[in-house]
Amino acid sequence: MKRVYVYKDRSEENGKVIAVEETMESLKSQVIKHFQMKEENVRLYTANGCELLDVRVVRDEEKLYINVEIKNAGDKIDVAMKKMDLSDKSKSVSDWITLNVGGQHFTTSRSTLLAKEPLSMLARMFADDNNMYLMNPSITDSTGAYLIDRSPVYFEPILNYLRHGNVILDKHVNPKGVIEEAIFYGIESMIPHLSKLVDEPNSSSGSDRPLTRMDVARSIIMTPTNSELRFQGVNLAGADLNRLDLKYINFKYACLSRCNLSGANLSHCCLERADLSHANLEGTQLLGVKALCANMEGANLKGCNMEDPAGSRAVLEGVNLKGANLEGSNMAGVNLRVATLKNANLQNCDLRAAVLAGADLECCDLSGSDLHEANLRGANLKDAAFELMLTPLHMSQTIR
Repeated sequence: MKRVYVYKDRSEENGKVIAVEETMESLKSQVIKHFQMKEENVRLYTANGCELLDVRVVRDEEKLYINVEIKNAGDKIDVAMKKMDLSDKSKSVSDWITLNVGGQHFTTSRSTLLAKEPLSMLARMFADDNNMYLMNPSITDSTGAYLIDRSPVYFEPILNYLRHGNVILDKHVNPKGVIEEAIFYGIESMIPHLSKLVDEPNSSSGSDRPLTRMDVARSIIMTPTNSELRFQGVNLAGADLNRLDLKYINFKYACLSRCNLSGANLSHCCLERADLSHANLEGTQLLGVKALCANMEGANLKGCNMEDPAGSRAVLEGVNLKGANLEGSNMAGVNLRVATLKNANLQNCDLRAAVLAGADLECCDLSGSDLHEANLRGANLKDAAFELMLTPLHMSQTIR
């Protein structure tokens, strides 16, 4: 967790150390509490004068200001500068500029409008007299904000791009609309990024495209450790998720077909009715996993570990493991009741005290496995291989 130093103004006389949590609202609520301010008066600014809109851009131990001006009656220099601005607006532009875009006010610094796109319409409107591209700003409203008759919804991503250089769109913002505004304002460097978003199939309407490793990693990073992360019903087909820590994630009904989960930690995950057909789970940790009726047909679970020292048992009841490879897996105490393991490879598996009652083990290879105290009552053992068993299989284990 990051911490920031919040001051009333740049004099830095009255400051508080505040922990930055996940949202902008939580940061503002702390400022309201510690400085006893009204919510409508709280606007935070960084050291370079930019208004803070997203806590993700805040660095650890950064200084933030509620007011960027030093409210000091004895500060004659500031007063003189204000008088100069008022006396000759045509030749001098304030370092702080308020724009009225379609009825919504945006406050930013002149350097933000000039630095990244010096040839844009906004930069030319507020450049100084020495700039050959200088053009007169538009008229102002009653508050002194410069009027621009364009959409505020599409202008906000453009202003944020000029601040930090990244294209970030909310779900409800159509990139096509932002492109039109970027062309109007002359923000040329932003257009290729937006065009890429438009070209992505169904980018703005929640498509069925599978999530990627980056999508999953980003969700894990953004989710607090005390909150449940849900990928319930999500399409992750073919994703490369090897060696990721995926503990306690809810994958119920998710599509993980042909996923690479080798070496990943899926302990205590919910995989109920999930599709893991032909997925690679070699060497995966599956302690206490709940995979009731999951489809793992043809999956590679070679060398998996399902034995929890704390006593939590993996539940694979009714799971489809037809043709799966579980060679060398530690499955002590696992619940495979009425599971389908036809043609599965269970060579050299540790199945001590495992529940295989009613399971379909037809043509299953259990050579070299340890079935000590395993429950095989009612299981279909037709043509199953039991060579080189570590412990003899007792009749009582297989008869009801």
